[in-house]
Amino acid sequence: MNIDWEKLHSAATEVMKHAYAPYSNFKVGVAALVDDGRVVVGCNSENASYGVGLCAECGLISSLTASGGGRLIAVVCVDGNGDFLSPCGRCRQLLFEHGGNEMLFMTPDGPKPFSTLLPWAFGPEDLK
Repeated sequence: MNIDWEKLHSAATEVMKHAYAPYSNFKVGVAALVDDGRVVVGCNSENASYGVGLCAECGLISSLTASGGGRLIAVVCVDGNGDFLSPCGRCRQLLFEHGGNEMLFMTPDGPKPFSTLLPWAFGPEDLK
């Protein structure tokens, strides 16, 4: 499948503008290409009770499942400046569940297989 990295970067940057980050002012946007050609997006949403805020990747996974599921092929995550951003550990696990080791993730050094961001990941196969 052809990956239009610029389209994903633009989608992540656009959705980042809708992030709800009144406490940290750290807006995050994420966009992903799904195996059926769809692009799904997510942005962070903070909460006055800090621990219940949602990362952008949480919104992306919710959008993925709500719009029919599928496998993530490629992901771009950006900060408030549109610069590439690495997901936190929790979000790496969420992304791995729906994309696996083969999913590509854009880094400042170019696209990398997700296995480089979460080596020896624990996933559904480990529960069999």
